[in-house]
Amino acid sequence: MLKLFEVTGFKNLENKLRLDFSDVHSYTFNDACISGGLLKNIIVYGKNAEGKTNLGIALFDIALHLTSYHKPYIFDDHFYLNANNLMPYVEFHYVFEFSTKKVDYLYRKDKNQTLIYEAVSIDDVLLFAFDYLDQQKSNLIGLKKLLPLLNLEFRGKVSLLRYAVVNSILPEDHPLYLMYRFVSRMLWFQGSDLARFNYMGYTEDTDNYEQFVINYKLLEEFESFIHQAGIQKHIVEKKQEYGLKYLYFDEQVPLPFFKVASNGTLALHTFFYWYKSAVELSLLFIDDFDAFYHFEFAETIVKILEKSNFQTILTSHNTNLLSNRILRPDCYFILSQGKLTSFANSTDRTLQESHDIENLYISGEFDAYE
Repeated sequence: MLKLFEVTGFKNLENKLRLDFSDVHSYTFNDACISGGLLKNIIVYGKNAEGKTNLGIALFDIALHLTSYHKPYIFDDHFYLNANNLMPYVEFHYVFEFSTKKVDYLYRKDKNQTLIYEAVSIDDVLLFAFDYLDQQKSNLIGLKKLLPLLNLEFRGKVSLLRYAVVNSILPEDHPLYLMYRFVSRMLWFQGSDLARFNYMGYTEDTDNYEQFVINYKLLEEFESFIHQAGIQKHIVEKKQEYGLKYLYFDEQVPLPFFKVASNGTLALHTFFYWYKSAVELSLLFIDDFDAFYHFEFAETIVKILEKSNFQTILTSHNTNLLSNRILRPDCYFILSQGKLTSFANSTDRTLQESHDIENLYISGEFDAYE
C-alpha cells in the first residue's frame, strides 16, 4: 500500500504537500476505512482552484515514467512547474509498504517532465541514486549488488528503476516488483462520462467502453445499479444494423443509452465500467467523484468503495458526506493554501463519534488550520 506521498513545486502546489496514510488516529468506529495500519479510504475537500485535481495528477505522475499508460488530455505539458518555483524541477516522493518491507522512491523532473534524478531505498538502505545530469554523482552500488547481470549500457533514457525491474527476473514478493505492480494498477479518473478518455493508469484500452456491459453480461447488474441511484428505467440491448449490440432505454421507441442519457446517468455508467473492469486495482483516485450524483447515492458509492481491498482517494464539495457514520475524522482532509490536513489534525477539539463534523466544518471549526 501507499504509505506516504509528497510533492513540491508542481503546478499550483508551490510548497511541499504531504499526504501521510500512516497518520491513523485511535478512533474505535468505522475501522473498514483503515487497512494494515494505513488510511484506506480518503475524501479531500477544498475550495475551487485549491489544487484537488492537481493533487491527483501529481500523485499519478509516477505512472508516466514507470508504465506506458494513458495521460489525460487535461494534463498541460506547458505548465508542469509551479510558476513561483525557485528550483528548476518538481520533486516527488513516495513511500510504499508491503508487509514488513518499505520502498522509498524519490525523483525529480524538469519543466519538460524529463527525469533528472531518482533514488530508491529499501528498508532505509539505499539501492541506488542516479543523477541524470551528472552521472559521476550517482551511487549504483546497491543496484549492482542486487542485479549484477544488469547491463546499464542499453538503458537509454528510460527510468533506471523501470529498466531494472523490466529487464530483471525478480521474485514476485520482491519489494521492487511489488512497487512496480502497485503503480501499474493505480487508476485516476474524473467523475463524468469524459473519464472514458480522461483517465490515467491501469489500462491503455477503453475501446470496449460502450459494449462493456453487454460483452461481460452485466446488463442486469448495471440496471440494478442505476435503480439503486434512483433511475427507474429499464435497459435492454439492441443490435444495430451493422451487427454490434448497444444499450437502449426500453421505451415504446427504444432510445440509445449513450446518446440520450443524462450527465448523471452517464457518470454512473463510468463508475460502473471502471469498478467492474479494473479488477486488480491498488489505488483509485476519482476527481469530483460525485459531481453528477444525488447526495444519497454519493454516500452509496463511498460505502461500496469502503468494502473494497484497494486504497481510494475521492475529491468532493458535498458536505453531506461529512459524517462519522460514513468515515471518520482522520479520513476526511482539507486542501487549503497548499496544505493538506485531516480533520483530526485540524482542531484542538477531541472529535468524538457523536460529533456532527459537517456542521463543525461549515461553522469554521477547522478554518484556523487551513
